[in-house]
Amino acid sequence: MLNNQRMSCVKETILSTNSEQIGILPNHMPIATVVDIGILRMRYNDQWLTMALMGGFSRIGNNEITILVNDAEKGSDIDLQEA
Repeated sequence: MLNNQRMSCVKETILSTNSEQIGILPNHMPIATVVDIGILRMRYNDQWLTMALMGGFSRIGNNEITILVNDAEKGSDIDLQEA
């Protein structure tokens, strides 16, 4: 998804947009939206993956989510002492 990574079996995605957070489930209606600076959360295999996003765009349709952002970092890679 990010950095050209593909994740299969994503059950739920929560994305920060310029107007609100949106929840995306399988078979979501097609939309394009602005991605705000915020958190992306994806649930797959009963685990949550969290990423910090630095603004961009997203396209949702045909059970695919394409996210293009200025910068992103996995939650597990963020150094809390440095942040």
